[in-house]
This record gives sequence, structure tokens and C-alpha cells, in this order.
Amino acid sequence: MAERSGPSRILACILVGLGALLLAFTVLVPTYAVKRLEVTPLDLESTTIAAGTGSVLNSAALLQGEAQVDTNVDLVAQRFVTVEDPANKDVLTFQAGQTVRRTDKDGDGGILTATVDRVTVNRHTSMPTNDPVGTIQTLPGTPGVEVPREGLQYKFPFNTEKKSYPYFDLNARETFDINFVEETEVNGLKVYRFSQEIGPVDLSRAVPESPTNKLALPADTWGVPGGDIEITMTRYYTNVRDIWVEPTTGVIVNGQEQMHQYYGRSASQEEIDVLKVTFPWDEETIETQSERAREALDKLNLFGRVMPIITGILGVIALGVGIFLGVRSGRGKDDDDLDYNNDDYTPNGGAGADQYDQPHDWTTDQTEQIPPVDPRNQR
Repeated sequence: MAERSGPSRILACILVGLGALLLAFTVLVPTYAVKRLEVTPLDLESTTIAAGTGSVLNSAALLQGEAQVDTNVDLVAQRFVTVEDPANKDVLTFQAGQTVRRTDKDGDGGILTATVDRVTVNRHTSMPTNDPVGTIQTLPGTPGVEVPREGLQYKFPFNTEKKSYPYFDLNARETFDINFVEETEVNGLKVYRFSQEIGPVDLSRAVPESPTNKLALPADTWGVPGGDIEITMTRYYTNVRDIWVEPTTGVIVNGQEQMHQYYGRSASQEEIDVLKVTFPWDEETIETQSERAREALDKLNLFGRVMPIITGILGVIALGVGIFLGVRSGRGKDDDDLDYNNDDYTPNGGAGADQYDQPHDWTTDQTEQIPPVDPRNQR
């Protein structure tokens, strides 16, 4: 019995220790491991494509002296985002190359706008650090212009809330609130829809280095009354932006922009369209972004929910079995003090019990004689 209780006590100690370790793991994993996973990956690479049909100012015709606006033009907006240096455990730098082009013209002739945007952000909150200050490049072969910013752009924070967030607009080069609208679904994912209304924004002030944001041309060229009188018009910009965000990961899974740029003598006068189009993301982009959100969500759920449940159950079982074996082996230790095969063992535990171990001859006992009693003596 003593030989069995020793290994049982060892096993009990091992199980109790293992159970305690698993329960500690259950508590610590959601607290620490998940926080380490709630960062934008350094190998992020994404392409978003949006297509629409709209109106475009024909720049070649404008140079010839006629403000011609082409309508029903097929347009594509494409954005390619990668991670560049500086990038470390705390921050990363998004570099986004973006173009808007008309599909009815080949090569550079179809490109309406092209920009390269760089912004360094916090990997958890996705907010810009401005260290270094972000840059926007619009002309090939020239360095980007430093543009400080305070809003989100290419990703929302982990655990996005149903509230307004600051969101930076690349065209206006300014931050505006983007407001929570509703909770809905995209490709089976629960998402939050946010909406932002911008403008009219005077682009000659927002982007003063661009000469086309304010032009002085004859009235005839603009197509307005006045003949040869020179009229100065300013380029204005408005946008209605809708974004659908998977809230746990902050991944943007869908987007749409109702973009309008126009020339006018004031913001309220929309006289010549430069670009007027609605750009919804295409289905392939939505599916790709949805899958990216699912992968990140599965990883967070594995460490934040599934593993703690499994380790918690295993920890309770190991702890319970360990305690049971420990109590059982403790009782066995008390019994080990009594050896029932020992010749000295007596059931009553006393020395007087030896008399029962000796054979007794009852035939030699004499019957006790009771003397007669005289009744008269009883009076």
C-alpha cells in the first residue's frame, strides 16, 4: 500500500500544478496574447478597385480653347497599398499609389489623377503619428509635399466603436469627421457603416501648388456669356464617402465615394464639371477584403475565446483529478501504519488479548457448589 501511495501523491502534485498553470494561461492569454495580435501586420498589401460611369472635363479640348465635358465615361479608381519603412513593433508606414483613369483612352492619356501618399501610423489605433510627417506626391519626378494629418485613412482601429472618427481626405488634404450610421452585414460579416460628407472645398487653397486649381480663361472658352472677357474660375471639390468596417479587426471591407469636382466663380456655382462620378468598390475587392478580415478575426477568436475555453476546461479537470488523488493517497498513508499480516497484530490492539490466542480445556472446570439455605434463618 505504501508503494502505491507514493506515485499517487507525485501524480497528484503534477496534475494540480498543471491545472493551476492551465487556469493561469486561461486568464493571461486574452489579456496579453490578444493585445500582441491586435496590430496591423507588417506584410500588409492590398489592392482596391472601384468603377463607375461619369462626366469628365476633356483637358485636351480645354487647351484648344473649349471647355468640353465628356459624359457617360467609364472610369476606374485603383489603389495599391503596401507597408514601407519606418515599420517596427509600434508603427508602420502606409504607402498608397492611387490613380483615376478613363478606360476609353490608352496609356497616360487616360490618367486623370495620380498620387503617391505616405503616412506613418500607430499599428494598434491606425492613427497617424506625424513622426515623420506624411507626404503626398502628385507630380512625377518631384518629392512629395509634407502634409500633417490627424485622421484615419486606410484602416480603422481594432475594436472600432459606434461613434464618429476623424478621417483624412486625400483630395481636400484635411480631416473631417466620419460618422457611424448603422450596423449591417457584408458577405456574412457583421460590419459598421460610416459616412462622411465633404465640401465644397476650395482646392486652390488646399493644393496651392497645382496651377489648374484656379484658371483665368476667356468667357467663350468657359462656355459662359462674356465673349473675350477673362473670367477666373476656382476648382471645388465635394464628396460623400461611405465605408463598411469589420469592427473587431478594423479592416475596411467595402467602400464607396460620390465624388464631384467642378469649376465655378463661387462654391455655390457648379459651372463646369471636372469630374463627377460614383465609385463603388467592385465585388472582387469586397471579397478579398472580407477574407482578410475573416483571417484576422479567426486568429483573434482562437487566442481570445477558443483557447481560453479549452485550457480552462482542461485546467479544472486536471486540478480536480489532482486534488482527488491527493486526498486518496493521504488516506492510504494512514492505513500503511497497520500491517494485517504481522504476527504481533491484535484486533483489539491490547496486550490482554493474548488470552484469547491460547486453547482452553473446558472439561477440567469444576462446577461451583451453592450451599443450601435454611429458610428459618431468613426470618
